[in-house]
Amino acid sequence: VQLQASGGGLVQAGGSLRLSCAASGRTSSRYVMGWFRQAPGKEREFAAGISWRGENTYYATSTKGRFTISRDIAKNTVYLEMNSLKPEDTAVYYCAAALSGVTTYPHDYDYWGQGTQVTVSS
Repeated sequence: VQLQASGGGLVQAGGSLRLSCAASGRTSSRYVMGWFRQAPGKEREFAAGISWRGENTYYATSTKGRFTISRDIAKNTVYLEMNSLKPEDTAVYYCAAALSGVTTYPHDYDYWGQGTQVTVSS
């Protein structure tokens, strides 16, 4: 499975961005998807996850209520809608796929996209 993340950019605090993650290859498998982020000097952290059919979603405490994860199975694409962005949301955002259930641990994910930079100015 190949993952291609896009949609990052520079936005002012309080603004919004929508990230996309397009999957190709063995997309017929039942992958759960996650969005992770990594700020400079920090470990990669879980931001949001979604079950393979999209019926269950999961969020980190820091993103719950502001971020929304969704997926379009027909388009093999996962989205992360980010609202009320804060400077502390600045990071490289990665999408990832796993055959197991949604977890918050990066090592549980089998495939990773290349990352897209999100910068939130104050």
